[in-house]
Amino acid sequence: MGKTPVRMKAVVYALSPFQQKVMSGLWKDLPSKIHHKVSENWVNAALLLTPLVGTYTYVQNYKEKEKLEHRY
Repeated sequence: MGKTPVRMKAVVYALSPFQQKVMSGLWKDLPSKIHHKVSENWVNAALLLTPLVGTYTYVQNYKEKEKLEHRY
């Protein structure tokens, strides 16, 4: 009826201090990867960037008009 203890083995993950190229694949050929992703999904990129650029230009135009308002 008694329970006997069971030995558990622990799994430990660690990076080797001698491993220098942990994220080298991420930065390799980065402009080509970005171009491929944008050309593959250009509709989604346009739908994302159009409101951002439009809002930014509207705010800049509004601020400029507000600065020049006192001259009239």
